[in-house]
Amino acid sequence: MSKRAVILAGGKGTRLKPYTVVLPKPLMPIGNYPILEVIVRQLAKNNFDHITMSVNHQAEIIKAFFGDGSKWGIKIDYSLEDKPLSTMAPLKFINDLPENFVVMNGDILTDLDYFDFLEYHCKNNNLFTVSSFAKNMRSEYGVLEINENNEIIHFQEKPVIKQHVSMGVYALNKKVLDIIPYNQSYGFDDIMYHFLRTENWVSAKNHYGYWLDIGNPNDYMLAIDLFENNKEIFLEGTIL
Repeated sequence: MSKRAVILAGGKGTRLKPYTVVLPKPLMPIGNYPILEVIVRQLAKNNFDHITMSVNHQAEIIKAFFGDGSKWGIKIDYSLEDKPLSTMAPLKFINDLPENFVVMNGDILTDLDYFDFLEYHCKNNNLFTVSSFAKNMRSEYGVLEINENNEIIHFQEKPVIKQHVSMGVYALNKKVLDIIPYNQSYGFDDIMYHFLRTENWVSAKNHYGYWLDIGNPNDYMLAIDLFENNKEIFLEGTIL
């Protein structure tokens, strides 16, 4: 089984301003490392041998930092987007993808075993597999339950609801590329709606460990603390 990963590292990190004014979001530091270096180290530890970084915004900074990947013992090359294309469309520019591969965002902190995830996808002959996480999400509002007479029969002040969310980590069979248009914006949401319409079910594999993205300042601060307190878990088997 080929062990190939595509990392989506082309976003502008708008929600993380002002931090991302100078640095691209994937190079934001978590402890002593950029978040993307943590991911590269984890993939190398999980015996992946080839990473393609899909880059756009501040691409030269990312390419200068990671080079060819020899520092981490893994091959790294790059696919350049001329314009933002969301999460799935950049795959159409990569011509040498294997039969099955991992696609992931470049701004997540997790202890997911990427090889185990890809192996699960392959063993089940899935077309598309989403790594999911059960997250407690607090409502911003007081929630009312109203009966047919417009009487309030139940009230919860900002309830916490557990929901399964996408971690931004996917395993794909190469056949999925036939669905994706060339050089047009096409994201995870588009491909999910496509599969739901056509009843080609997408599989989910729930992760029970750690997961955070750094898409906004609050989660970025949480990720810094989480990494500092659990560095040996996130970088187990690598040189700290």
